[in-house]
Amino acid sequence: MNSPLPPPGAPLTHYVSTAPFDPYSVEAMTAGQAKVYQASQLRLMWWKFKKHRVALVSGIFLLALYLMIVVAEFLAPYNLHTRNMDFIHAPPQRVRLFHDGQLVGPFVYGRTMQLDMDTLRRIYTDNTADVQRLRFFCSGDPYKFWGLWEADFHLVCPAEGGQFFALGTDRLGRDVLSRIIYGARISLTIGLIGIAVSFTLGIVIGGLAGYHGGYLDLMVQRVIEVLQSIPSIPLWMALAAIMPVSWSPILVYLGITVILGLLDWTGLARAVRSKLLALREEDYVLAAQLMGARSSRIIGRHLVPGFMSHLIASATISIPGMILGETALSFLGLGLRPPITSWGILLTEARSVSVIAFYPWLLYPMIPVILVILAFNFLGDGLRDAADPYK
Repeated sequence: MNSPLPPPGAPLTHYVSTAPFDPYSVEAMTAGQAKVYQASQLRLMWWKFKKHRVALVSGIFLLALYLMIVVAEFLAPYNLHTRNMDFIHAPPQRVRLFHDGQLVGPFVYGRTMQLDMDTLRRIYTDNTADVQRLRFFCSGDPYKFWGLWEADFHLVCPAEGGQFFALGTDRLGRDVLSRIIYGARISLTIGLIGIAVSFTLGIVIGGLAGYHGGYLDLMVQRVIEVLQSIPSIPLWMALAAIMPVSWSPILVYLGITVILGLLDWTGLARAVRSKLLALREEDYVLAAQLMGARSSRIIGRHLVPGFMSHLIASATISIPGMILGETALSFLGLGLRPPITSWGILLTEARSVSVIAFYPWLLYPMIPVILVILAFNFLGDGLRDAADPYK
């Protein structure tokens, strides 16, 4: 029954509920619907990323590689500079489990070497009577962990008095597998540091040009056009050649990183500029301006997150590009120099056709380069799709 209306002029009575407000209360929703509608943005992105199986596997692979470089000394069977002068250009050894029909465990056969006097080539043959069992979590070659602490603990070691060259040796008898593991520390980190420099310049310069426009935009575009008109490899070579020979390997490494970052920001700056030209006319940008927000806050907090998916895709594509740039410079002899070891420096061992024909295992450092580039590209596809989970 309806309550009678109050007489004219009488104050209206209001009812206010004192029950606590639940922002996640839903009506007429199943448990599955409530789970989706109440999920956070990050959770939605993770659910969509998991559906991209190739990107998920690529992300796990890259994460494992970057964790590996933290303990490269432990994972490598030999020290970076250990030379086995009796096993120069030795081919890879096959790891076996069974000997004479019995399970022995992981082992390799010992080797004997003969010199072919016609071709002066070393010929190695397996001695099946010499069974060399591999040791795990063992003491082996001494090393300095991150150049700070003396240690000799390894994941796998050859037998006492034996050898273990899973990927063969180079012209100085150094283990190729150990050098690939050590080289990953340089080749993988140079991409991350370079992309930090490139993204900082690209977002700042492109953001200011796109947001303010005018003469600043014209000047930035002309500078970008000049830089992009210069051929990449000659420009890399020129910038790398001006670094003094007297610089230490660490300074050369930092110099190559900065060079790669300085040359890679132009494409990102143009992309950021084009996005901001469209987004700066939105109503929420005008509202932020009327509230007194500074340009840096509007760009960083309101505009850049609007095209984060594009930035993520650009980052995952730029990192392998920088790895390839360092590899190319080092292969040409203009990048990093020994005693620093990277995948590009390792590939300099296989410059001549004769070396590749006789010692093809010296091309093995090319395999991690290819795998890392493919993994970054697949990861970029997955992250780009996951960055906008509502599509």
